[in-house]
Amino acid sequence: QVQLVESGGGLVQTGGSLRLSCVASGGTFSRNSMGWFRQAPGKEREFVATIDITWSGSLTHYADSVKGRFTMSRDGAKNTVFLQMNSLKPEDTAVYYCAAKSSAGQYDLWGQGTQVTVSS
Repeated sequence: QVQLVESGGGLVQTGGSLRLSCVASGGTFSRNSMGWFRQAPGKEREFVATIDITWSGSLTHYADSVKGRFTMSRDGAKNTVFLQMNSLKPEDTAVYYCAAKSSAGQYDLWGQGTQVTVSS
């Protein structure tokens, strides 16, 4: 059974950078749409970024709060997606999850999450 495993989280100062990775393992993985989400303490989980593989390449979409600072990418050969996070702010502190979208259009496969903490 396919599993998603995130890594790369940690503690960083304001203005710093982190690169999150999410690897799909345990079977054949052919999802064309992946996403990153985050959940801060006491808050609901929120969308961060998505990447969709199309016939002409890939399309990314970002939440307004991270646009221009975060970049999502994908290495299809390695079944891995990345989230490069630059100019981090304390409000970016959260548990970050990657997820895969099904053909029905719902995110039905989730990783266990990785903690990102940005100190002021």
